[in-house]
Amino acid sequence: ALLIGAVTIGPITPVERPGECPPVPPEVFSSRYLIIYDESGKNLVREVYFTQIDGGATGYFAATIGAGTYTVDINRNGIDRAANFPMKLTVSKDETITINVDIDTGIR
Repeated sequence: ALLIGAVTIGPITPVERPGECPPVPPEVFSSRYLIIYDESGKNLVREVYFTQIDGGATGYFAATIGAGTYTVDINRNGIDRAANFPMKLTVSKDETITINVDIDTGIR
């Protein structure tokens, strides 16, 4: 199965106004990743790192996983939050699943 999705991370700076696009340091993405556990949520299957797009606050990921049921979460850097995570996911062999990850850094 293929797991793919878009990633957004923000705000990057305090008092970021809507429409502002400050440059995003690469470590904003390199320090965060998706964690795939087995169904119990206790045994690590793999970590999936995000790829930043053009120095902005968006990126993507792609991972191949076997058929089965998994618990998917983010690594919770600092006070990061992401709606819908952790989530349970069941995939079949030839399925492509899209999960979009929107990480709220908690920076205000």
